[in-house]
Amino acid sequence: MYAKKGVTIIGVHTPETAGERGIEAVREKAKQNNLLFPIALDEDGKNWQAWSNRYWPCVYLIDRQGYVRYRWEGELNYRGARGEAIMRQKINELLAEKE
Repeated sequence: MYAKKGVTIIGVHTPETAGERGIEAVREKAKQNNLLFPIALDEDGKNWQAWSNRYWPCVYLIDRQGYVRYRWEGELNYRGARGEAIMRQKINELLAEKE
């Protein structure tokens, strides 16, 4: 949906359990969920700590200049939250900005 508009999606997986560790487990889960973007493994949690994450998952929107503009902590649609719709709106706002 956004790839043709110049949006890059990158996943970073920090496992919570032993079953979530390892590249094959991540590949299988990505395949099951039809995730086609690259996913980096953060098995030692260094990336998690560097971003000061508190909740899983966490979504960041980074603008063309490399600045984090928006962040969503937790599942996007948990208990009626409209996180997916909100983040899509924010993506569209960022795309509408002039370079």
